[in-house]
Amino acid sequence: MSYDPSPAAQPLSPADEKLWATLIHVGGIVIGFIAPLIGYLVLRDRSAFVRDNARNALNFQILITIAYVAGSILTVVLIGVLVLLAAAVVGIVFSIMGAVAANRGEVYRYPLTVNFIK
Repeated sequence: MSYDPSPAAQPLSPADEKLWATLIHVGGIVIGFIAPLIGYLVLRDRSAFVRDNARNALNFQILITIAYVAGSILTVVLIGVLVLLAAAVVGIVFSIMGAVAANRGEVYRYPLTVNFIK
């Protein structure tokens, strides 16, 4: 007879789903891909809605991080400043749009995002 100390993950209530999905999108503005990554790893088994929002936010934040790295490298030829500025504006605007959609109970799909996490 084996003992499993970890209880089954309880599903989230609809209000909690909206809250966590919204926080995951907003967290992307503050700490980049770390917030969606933590949300995805911790909450993916508790809610399909949160999992889908976290996966979409994580894919977008990975893409924004790549843009920041490319922009940083390109600052040598001065165009990198524009890339960094564009990535920052796009990151903030689309994350806010994602948070608003999640708060309405919708799964937000970021435009022009590559699916790194499926």
